[in-house]
Amino acid sequence: MTTVRLTPTDNAVSFDTDALVVGVHTGPDGLLPAPGAEGLDQALGGRLAATLESVGAKGKPGEISKIPTFGALTAPLLVVVGLGDAPGDGSKEGYDAEILRRAAGTAVRALAGTGRVALALPAASAEHAGAVALGGLLGAYSFTRYRTAGEQSSPVSELAVLTDAEGAQAAIERATTLATSVSLVRDLVNTPPSDLWPARFAEIAEQVGTEAGLSVEVLDENALKEGGYGGIVAVGQGSANPPRLVRLSYSHPEAGTKLAYVGKGITFDSGGLSLKPTASMDWMKSDMGGAGAVFGALLAIARLGLKVNAVGYLCLAENMPSGTAQRPSDVFTSFAGKTVEVLDTDAEGRLVLIDGIARAGQDDPDVIVDVATLTGAQIVALGWRTAGVMGNDDDLRAEIVATAGEQGEAAWPMPLPDELRKGLDSPVADIANLHPERFGGMLTAAIFLREFVPDGVRWAHIDMAGPAFNKGEAHGYTPKGGTGAITRTLVGLAERYAGEPPR
Repeated sequence: MTTVRLTPTDNAVSFDTDALVVGVHTGPDGLLPAPGAEGLDQALGGRLAATLESVGAKGKPGEISKIPTFGALTAPLLVVVGLGDAPGDGSKEGYDAEILRRAAGTAVRALAGTGRVALALPAASAEHAGAVALGGLLGAYSFTRYRTAGEQSSPVSELAVLTDAEGAQAAIERATTLATSVSLVRDLVNTPPSDLWPARFAEIAEQVGTEAGLSVEVLDENALKEGGYGGIVAVGQGSANPPRLVRLSYSHPEAGTKLAYVGKGITFDSGGLSLKPTASMDWMKSDMGGAGAVFGALLAIARLGLKVNAVGYLCLAENMPSGTAQRPSDVFTSFAGKTVEVLDTDAEGRLVLIDGIARAGQDDPDVIVDVATLTGAQIVALGWRTAGVMGNDDDLRAEIVATAGEQGEAAWPMPLPDELRKGLDSPVADIANLHPERFGGMLTAAIFLREFVPDGVRWAHIDMAGPAFNKGEAHGYTPKGGTGAITRTLVGLAERYAGEPPR
């Protein structure tokens, strides 16, 4: 991954780098240099605004202009990124962190192949320095494992954040830790299912998790059968690659709260015997994104040494059609002891999650949060970039939505209407895995999960089917393909319970 360093200086003019990134705002009378760009106009002979306007720059968010400096600056290339309107209070501290993250990510993506990049964006506080560093690092991400030619490493070798803000070093170290976790999750999501089956995912979790200081336990297919994990077994029984359940745990001697995170980890989802159309299947390597987010979050929590206790469950299976696959109308007994009638084998994510949720209840957590690429209905309701948050506790739901917003991950609170529960009634089992009506599918899936939450435990469900995988063009610090979505939200939630200030 790209390395990042703090440079305690505000002298961008003479800084030795291959490309210098600064920001500009739109203004009533033309472009306005943002903090960090001081002195550049004078060094360029007072021509900065005129040069930018001559190439059509407007200062809009994410707009990029590249200007050769011809020796006027130490850096041979000046990259100017639009930041939109200046902060309303006119202060250096009034910037929104997400605007800075996106600006840094956009600029770094535009500098693919550049060696050293210096980010002289507004960073008057530690929070802003961390935002600039995180955006730059995430924007530098590339997945080149299967490329036979061209760049085999990050498009930018080194990032420097120009700031003299107090506490900036700690903020940049946190940003580096988060970026490491998010990049790993992106790698896992982008890996073809032929190279990431349940046992392989479990091996990676065990190796990397142990190195990070986590305790790791892996249940194989035999242990899952003996332990009564009927949902995970049922989903995985049609594949030549048997299922796994991975338990990750982290503890801190000063912790006052225990969090349990449960992630859906379908390493490939064909739909099973309820086979998906081809057009809906080619990106189903991303169906393990929830387990990826939980894994990445637990790694970051451990590496940051947060004052919480946390457990994570990776519910891993491959959903395939075969002579041994579960059939529509099959009934299994879940880990919670309730029986489930399977009406649609493509509604499989909820079946592995209910075992993970019930098992997490045995850890006596204060909070359970499950994360899943669960329903296409989430994309219909909220689009590709906004996750839906549901739960049995309104305060917890609001807390998660607020945390996601602080981390720059869009999320929206959704209800769980009681009248939808009746549609999950089964004539032969305790509950069916699918509502007969297609409407409100995101909500009924969450209502199904709620049936397996232990009594008295605060629980929330995050459906991120769209945000986990970017099928469109790259934007901001978000690449095409795996995004690592919700990883930062889970870490941010742990920081809240650890008493860390929002950042």
